[in-house]
Amino acid sequence: MITGMDHSPHRPEHLPTTEAAVTALRALAARFARDIEVTHDIGADQTSRRSTAGIGVTTDPDGSLPHEAYVEFGGAPRVSVRLYPEDDALITVEGIECPDIPRDDVPAFLRSVFEGLAHVKARRFPPGYRLVVPLPGDRTYKEYVPMALLTPWLSSRVR
Repeated sequence: MITGMDHSPHRPEHLPTTEAAVTALRALAARFARDIEVTHDIGADQTSRRSTAGIGVTTDPDGSLPHEAYVEFGGAPRVSVRLYPEDDALITVEGIECPDIPRDDVPAFLRSVFEGLAHVKARRFPPGYRLVVPLPGDRTYKEYVPMALLTPWLSSRVR
């Protein structure tokens, strides 16, 4: 869930394709000295959201060839990104899934995590935790963290 309004003149970098997003993620991995592993799924019969594609059907009805990528970063925290052809992504940080992140926000989200700006907010009553990832333009992404899934990395960022 992304909250806040974007009043910033700085718009996120536009990533028109999955390949453009993968290129941006490779640059982030180099900047933060992290290993990166990328797996590509190309074709309607290969991508995860097109399970209804017929046998041997590789293109969408409009003739396009959908491209999905799965990216894993080495080091701590454990981070993976699944880039979907529909301009969104699923980012997983230490086992916590953050779905429906716009593809253009993925690099900013990861910079926030890798630079240590992301944190876990604790609530006393009722007890609970949320992963909070600040994005440019006074926006934040928040995702519920079950207490049983608090890893050492997440616990070290509790506020």
